[in-house]
Amino acid sequence: MRKRELTCCFTGHRPGKLPWRYREDDLRCVDLKLEMVQALVEIYDRGYRHFLCGMAEGCDMYFADAVLAMREIHPEITLDAVIPCGNQPELWERPQRVRYNGLIDRCDQVTVLQIAYSPECMIRRNRYMVDRSSLLLACYNGTPGGTMSTILYAERQGLEVLQIPIPSNTQPV
Repeated sequence: MRKRELTCCFTGHRPGKLPWRYREDDLRCVDLKLEMVQALVEIYDRGYRHFLCGMAEGCDMYFADAVLAMREIHPEITLDAVIPCGNQPELWERPQRVRYNGLIDRCDQVTVLQIAYSPECMIRRNRYMVDRSSLLLACYNGTPGGTMSTILYAERQGLEVLQIPIPSNTQPV
């Protein structure tokens, strides 16, 4: 079992709440990914070695990519994919499903919380990750939703929360 005090979980928005949607070559997305890597380096320097990711589209996949890239340099890093339901990527476009499966294959552990989707499965996944961590890294634009709920839950549980702000405007750069 992993030590909670050395575990960091992640929350962030899906493409629908990102001003660039799926266009990862947008400079705002590139900047966000760089900020995420910088935050992960700082978190690593503080002793964190285990990371939990909910594997949703958008920011979760950016986070998984960044953790796996860091693992190339620091092989002691581990990544646990916390899957809310076994059919999570079922309705995604093919490129996103391929990306998801490639990330899952590279994770150190995969935890599937339930077989099929239910209205509460995402909340259950988020709480599962928070309850096993001492730090939450969040990419957040200030809007209500699952990311905000996860941040509030983590704060109530006494976790340290590090936020990387996301611009909320929808004009491409």
